[in-house]
Amino acid sequence: MEALPQIQEQFLIILQNPWLWVTCLSGVTLGILWGAMPGLSTTMAMTLLIGLTVGMSQSAAIMFMLGVYTGCVFGGAISAVLVNIPGTPDAVPTMIEGYALARRGDGGLALGTAISASFLGNWVGILLLIALIPAVLFLALQFRSWEMFLLSLWGIAICGSMSSMDMPIKGWISGWIGLLISFVGLDAIHGVSRFTLDSFYLSDGIGFIPVLIGLFGISEILRVLPQKSPPKIPSNVGRVLPSLQAFKKYMAPSFRSGIIGTIIGAIPGAGANVASFFAYDVGRRRASKEEKKKWGKGSYEAIVCAEVANNANVGGSMLPTLALGIPGNAAAAAILAALQLKNVVVGPLIQIENPGLIYFIYIGLIIANFFMYGMAIALIKPCVKLFSLPKTLLMPLILPICILGSFAVNLSFFDVYVMLIAGLLGYVLHQLGFPLAPLVLAVILGPLADENLRRALLVFEDSGFFNVLWDRKLGTILLLIVIYTFYDGIFRRGKPQEIIND
Repeated sequence: MEALPQIQEQFLIILQNPWLWVTCLSGVTLGILWGAMPGLSTTMAMTLLIGLTVGMSQSAAIMFMLGVYTGCVFGGAISAVLVNIPGTPDAVPTMIEGYALARRGDGGLALGTAISASFLGNWVGILLLIALIPAVLFLALQFRSWEMFLLSLWGIAICGSMSSMDMPIKGWISGWIGLLISFVGLDAIHGVSRFTLDSFYLSDGIGFIPVLIGLFGISEILRVLPQKSPPKIPSNVGRVLPSLQAFKKYMAPSFRSGIIGTIIGAIPGAGANVASFFAYDVGRRRASKEEKKKWGKGSYEAIVCAEVANNANVGGSMLPTLALGIPGNAAAAAILAALQLKNVVVGPLIQIENPGLIYFIYIGLIIANFFMYGMAIALIKPCVKLFSLPKTLLMPLILPICILGSFAVNLSFFDVYVMLIAGLLGYVLHQLGFPLAPLVLAVILGPLADENLRRALLVFEDSGFFNVLWDRKLGTILLLIVIYTFYDGIFRRGKPQEIIND
């Protein structure tokens, strides 16, 4: 009840200042359009657009950055569904399901489902942000080096779930290839050079953005252009938003995915890509037998799970950012930087030093969510019309965007070469029947797993393995989950005799 006057005060500040609404809408629109461009990450958008906030007031800067964040997380679904190239890394699960639906003429409804799921996911994240700050932060703070390593390892273990139901080993092989790529560069703990071939350019490692663009952008171009009759997305949009009755049956997976997205968002270092992959895999495991047959071939429930999780991640990532001053992910770090530009110090004393600011951010997230919903609906039909152009025309137009997206990460032509090599690798793996999504996930999670394992080994150097298991109970639970994931992939869904024979 003590917070109610501050909430009312902050709401009136926003309500009486139309400029704040304009800046938020501008941020949402830029975020959606940026996210829709193949391979350009949310982090890149936040980093590059933060310069626009320098001349803004504190309130306007916050509203703008929250708008960019909210819009960009959804925007990646547009190109993922319509051209089979994820706009952002966390849109890969949406791409797996959405493009299959778009080819059947349901691209509009697939995007409409993603919009509704994103809207709901934002609400889940915001409400949990408001209601459960102490509980979620307590859980998130239990994740130290050992737990973060196991969390990353679990992400790599679920790679088998993204391959064919009877051959999870192909998913894991793809994941191990991604791990090898992620290990290139200087070791984060001791600075030892690994797989650099004495090249200065490889000493910083291989970024996942050029790899992502190459795997899904260049390889898609290589697959489509030689085809005499390349697949074409029907331009008839049809129904856009799912009916309330149809969406009601996804309520249980929605809230489950929302909780997953919020908790993972609250863990510093984990991001929306981790949340969407985890929620996608958990959703597949929990789906009914009838629905499970559709996963990988065009499942609306799968889109809901992925989109709810990566949007709930927005609220989750703000938890450690505001309460501890520790950004939940790189995009939240950009929010932190924007606040620091305005001389706002976040952390445990935020309510004392900046009374009401945290409630202003809550309200800003809610307004950005409504703007995202409205702008996304308005942009669906133009986007479907644009991306329904013949692939022979569309793909040459996408190529310069892929090159620009790779170059813009570090302003380096080396990243463009990485993108081209990754495109050739993705084309070969696709031709051999290997899924590409696990490779991307492993490239993202590899540095996280490597650094945290090495740090954990240093911390537990004088402790016995069984003492570690006893002392770190959360880590032991995660270890059992990882073992079960491999067991389930090989002995339940997989066919060991086929794996051996193949």
